[in-house]
Amino acid sequence: MTNKLNGKRIDQIITFLKCLNIKSKRFSEIIRTKNISTIQNFNQALIHSSDDNIINYEKLEFFGDAVLRLAASNFIEKKYPQMSVGERSELRAQIVSDEWLTKLGKTIEIEKLIIKGPKAIGDENSKNTIIGESTEALIGALYKCFNSIQEVNIWLDDIWENDSEMFLKAPYKFKSKTVLQEWCQSKGLDLPTYEIIEVSKINGDPKRFSCDIFIEGLKESSAFGKSHKQAETNAARVLIEKFMSIGKI
Repeated sequence: MTNKLNGKRIDQIITFLKCLNIKSKRFSEIIRTKNISTIQNFNQALIHSSDDNIINYEKLEFFGDAVLRLAASNFIEKKYPQMSVGERSELRAQIVSDEWLTKLGKTIEIEKLIIKGPKAIGDENSKNTIIGESTEALIGALYKCFNSIQEVNIWLDDIWENDSEMFLKAPYKFKSKTVLQEWCQSKGLDLPTYEIIEVSKINGDPKRFSCDIFIEGLKESSAFGKSHKQAETNAARVLIEKFMSIGKI
């Protein structure tokens, strides 16, 4: 196991935390004083179970899931007070999704700090999942610093503001399959049929799977993706954009 908290590892974590640019005096104080108990929490958030099946990020990830939903609810309440409960739930689902967490993790380059065992290091299929899970654990660790979501909101609110505006302007880009299904139902049509073909055997290939969408027996769109889900989502988005361009939606 390589998760020992030595001087080099402490410095790596401190540098990483500084780069998060969380504008909080008490968070800055933790960084300045190199508070060991707090740094241990952050270190644990960056350890995958393949390296240590006892000390790893799983408990902090579980904790971070609840913290993230609460912080997102707090953000939506402040930013969009007139939103209905249904609209709030829909928006929150987007800004706490696994895809969103993975995107955030890549932005902050968390992977450079994650300690993995040999099996996980070479597993490209689990790479994005681990990034997202560790990012969620990091959020849990941040809460544990102060037993408060204040710093979580200080950090994430600006990010959520941009991402929320993107979603609200073009929700179909983020939930294209749902939008397409609702459109079919509104027109009294059968639900769309997705047909998947595996084109490549290479993991991570963006054109590994091809998806055709049929509505009422007619092929309406096609797209590729590196997974079944991504190919279906891409094909649905292509079709919605096609329908929008000709005024069907």
